[in-house]
Amino acid sequence: MRLLEVVGLTKRFAGLTALDAVSFTAEEGLILGLFGPNGAGKTTCLHCLSGFITPDSGRIIFDGREITGQAPHRLAQSGIARTFQIARPFRNLTAAENVVVALGHRRSPLLGASLGAWRGGATRRRALALLERVGLGADADRPAGQLPLGSLKRLEVARALALGPRLVLLDEPLGGLAHEEVPVVCELIASLRAEGLTIVLVEHQMGVPLALADRAVVLDHGALIASGAPERVRRDPRVIEAYLGEDAARLGR
Repeated sequence: MRLLEVVGLTKRFAGLTALDAVSFTAEEGLILGLFGPNGAGKTTCLHCLSGFITPDSGRIIFDGREITGQAPHRLAQSGIARTFQIARPFRNLTAAENVVVALGHRRSPLLGASLGAWRGGATRRRALALLERVGLGADADRPAGQLPLGSLKRLEVARALALGPRLVLLDEPLGGLAHEEVPVVCELIASLRAEGLTIVLVEHQMGVPLALADRAVVLDHGALIASGAPERVRRDPRVIEAYLGEDAARLGR
């Protein structure tokens, strides 16, 4: 079943075409890898999918309903959550309190009101369960500002899961991680798929992330240049050329 369908998505900025009639689908319960070199349009696409910017044309359909141009909070209520490439938690709050804010946000957009729910035992237990789910149970009462990057990436996932999504948009969750942190986050992403969540995984590099994807699409200069099974996409001459240049593309043939 198609949970997400993107049809002819186009976005321009001051004459620059960041997305040029991009179309793809994400099947329910699977991981769609969205790849591309710098400037490919990945971030613009993710911003459109999560409501941070409105496309100039095209359609975004989620669970059979058009959601094009809806505000982020509306999309979150519909079942779409996202993480950010640069994690920006409330640094003076604990990891658990950061999750509580996300748990309470669906009831109230005010931080104070969200944190007020912390006094309830059920809310704390739910927050702790989400932290355990992403491997941060031992850091629940640690200030977020003291967490290493790999833990912050997992905290981003916990905050996204607090919204109770069906679709999770992961913005470069492996970017900047130390070598030993990568397998931990990869295992987390694979476990989310095993639990039935649909994931759009956005990454610059294709090596390790491509192995996680059930299907892959590649953008270059705003256009979709390849789509399909990960190994077939990896060998596509247009993909090799986009990443490594024409000489590498000839070698890839």
